[in-house]
Amino acid sequence: MYILGLNAYHPDSSACIIKDGRLIAAAEEERFLRVKHWSGLPVESIRYCLKEALIGPGDIGCIAISRDPYRHLPKKIIFALTSKPQPAFVKSRIRNISKIRDIKQDLCFSLGVSPRCFNAKIYNIEHHLSHIASSFFVSGWQEAAVLSIDAMGDFTSTMLGSAYDKTIDILDWICFPHSLGFLYTAATQFLGFTKFGDEFKVMGLAAYGRPNYTDKFRRIINLKRNGKFSLNPRYFRFFLGGVKMSWENQAPALEPMYSKKWIDDFGMARGAGEQLSQYHQDIAASLQAVLEEAYFHILNYLYRRVKIERLCLAGGVVLNCVANGKIFDATPFREVYIQPAASDAGTSIGAAYYVYHQILGAPRSFIMQHACWGPGFKNEEIELGLKDARINFTKYDSSELVKVIAAALARGEIVGWFQDRMELGPRALGNRSILADPRRGEMKDILNARIKHREPFRPFAPSILEEYTQEYFGRSYASPFMLLSLPVRRDKLKSIAAATHIDGSARLQTVSREYNPLFWRLIDEFRKITGVPALLNTSFNENEPIVCTPNEALECFSRARMDILVLNNYIIKR
Repeated sequence: MYILGLNAYHPDSSACIIKDGRLIAAAEEERFLRVKHWSGLPVESIRYCLKEALIGPGDIGCIAISRDPYRHLPKKIIFALTSKPQPAFVKSRIRNISKIRDIKQDLCFSLGVSPRCFNAKIYNIEHHLSHIASSFFVSGWQEAAVLSIDAMGDFTSTMLGSAYDKTIDILDWICFPHSLGFLYTAATQFLGFTKFGDEFKVMGLAAYGRPNYTDKFRRIINLKRNGKFSLNPRYFRFFLGGVKMSWENQAPALEPMYSKKWIDDFGMARGAGEQLSQYHQDIAASLQAVLEEAYFHILNYLYRRVKIERLCLAGGVVLNCVANGKIFDATPFREVYIQPAASDAGTSIGAAYYVYHQILGAPRSFIMQHACWGPGFKNEEIELGLKDARINFTKYDSSELVKVIAAALARGEIVGWFQDRMELGPRALGNRSILADPRRGEMKDILNARIKHREPFRPFAPSILEEYTQEYFGRSYASPFMLLSLPVRRDKLKSIAAATHIDGSARLQTVSREYNPLFWRLIDEFRKITGVPALLNTSFNENEPIVCTPNEALECFSRARMDILVLNNYIIKR
């Protein structure tokens, strides 16, 4: 049976397809439309998934949508009656609900098929259940504590419970408007980062500050018994009247969430382009500290309830790799699984697996051990494209390729590395990456000046052979999806200086010889030359979604000042 999973009419729209429980393909719509966090019906992602599965729309048995707009309906009605939201806000939410309800009509129109030929059964799976399922059902674990935590979906911000085999049991949840995601977003906007998804910038900025304002933030969020928390409504505009949100067929946009009371307590918001001060850095550090307090407050309560040492996490807040890296020290959990698309993009996978396992009762067999579920391109089509464009290239076999590129990296050259199938999720993990020598402390500034053009406080990350994780980080714990930040051992700081943050930590990716053999061999060749088993790895893009196709890689290479572009087995030099 084929199940199509969708995150539709919601930020980070995506699609996946599974066949008899095996994931065949998954991708985010932003990669095809070239608009970050694009929100709408993920038509191009669906077309890709069907093409990869070698089927047509009529072959789909079930469609799983990671939204159930009728969940918590009484609470939604009560909130609407008490908060009196703006008519435009209500109208937009009703339109969004109707899109979810009538999705079959949109699918048929977009895919050019008759409704008579499209007999798939449609399931609406609650947003946070989809998040949890996206982690647990692909973890390979028989039993785990589970937590989903983000801004808001289906009127819920947080959901926790336990899972065993084919069943997820929900113990509790926290409803809108109380949300750690919205707390972090409001502070992110206040600090002058106003684009949707900018929260990761504040996480990076926090390392430069001191948590001098935690007391002020503790007036905004109140931690309660049994893992609960609440937000102080005086600090947020969405408690009364709503906040205008635009996310239909575009990059999502939000009006400022913070209120006049927030400004009264913290001062004027930082303007776009205004220089960052020590005060702004301290605000970021204080926000991060309070987020971690609340995060571990929930996790420790969850452990007391379920007494299971394995933990599956999902949701936008779970992209906070700094907090994730402290779980082992701050809680009793000993093992953590987070799939690579922990944000809303991953809910398409969760919805599909929830239907397959919990609703249909099918046995589990699939484990997500890598992130490469997007489009891939064969050598033949790449070579044809290069010849048509009259681009000079040299072809190497894989063994020679990794030696040539490792030597170039050791000389200080910057390499665009494009291989096989595109990764799912926000991190480039060795298939759509820009690579550089991590030993060179100046490399961070060089990359920012020549290619990335981003804020200087944002760190780059190391990709390290998993066999050397203990030697460099004091832990042998695998982090294949770059979702944990750990302290670098002091004697290794100089070895990966360009990929280490100002506080001595790094958001590492551990690279497995089994699951990404070519990338592993490249890093190993670099190790043979330099003695360092790691490379600086950043996403292959320039203020755009990560590149998907060879043409997009060539366009980015032509704009940015990389030295070498590798497309599968082909090397193009500037």
